[in-house]
Amino acid sequence: MAHIFTIIFYQPILNLLVWLYNIMPFNDFGAAIIALTIVIKLVFWPLGRKAIKSQKALQDLQPQIEEIKRQYADDKAGSSQAMMALYKNNKVNPFSSCLPLLIQLPFLWAVYRVFSDGLANNLDLVYSFIHRPEVINTFSFGFLDLSKPNTYLALLAGAAQFWQAKMMITKKPAVKTEGSKDENMMAIMNKQMLYIMPAVTVFIGLSLPGGLTLYWFVLTLLTAVQQAITFRTKNTVGPIEGEIVK
Repeated sequence: MAHIFTIIFYQPILNLLVWLYNIMPFNDFGAAIIALTIVIKLVFWPLGRKAIKSQKALQDLQPQIEEIKRQYADDKAGSSQAMMALYKNNKVNPFSSCLPLLIQLPFLWAVYRVFSDGLANNLDLVYSFIHRPEVINTFSFGFLDLSKPNTYLALLAGAAQFWQAKMMITKKPAVKTEGSKDENMMAIMNKQMLYIMPAVTVFIGLSLPGGLTLYWFVLTLLTAVQQAITFRTKNTVGPIEGEIVK
């Protein structure tokens, strides 16, 4: 299994990074990482767009979902039927946001492995038709050593994560209804996640090599841009007519 992972995921990404490193002016490692991130993001752009639309659709449906839970608190069968009807009426698959992410996981793990140990130990896995440098110079942009943790890159990654998470939160007017307590609780949880995820990103980024944190920052930034483009195209979920009646 490890051998298959190396051939299918690890080795292609390692070779793409080395090739980009070779063609970059001054063999700048940071520029090669940015180019690698853009290439990977473009490859997975359709899957990412599908996942974003599904996540946003589920987020927009949260008030109705909470209302169903409240109305059918003692009727699990009725709650399940109402949930299925809600998803069907809005053409939302609650699992469709997970599949694109699962497909990308092996590639994300391969990228992590390449940055964590591939450049130092496995340049012998570079294809014969790609020039294999004696060593990868991780000093980039004239001032940044991407082999060591970098506080500024970790903060930038956290800021990009905050922007991405903030876009996903649906703004709704405050309405005093019987289910408003549940909606207020959901809003509190969303706000907590808005700050927790960037904080976790910064915390982890402070311990990672700068090259991997740069990749994380650029990938999150591109994902946020993709979210902005996707949300601007059209609304993912339209208004729901009528009320859910038990």
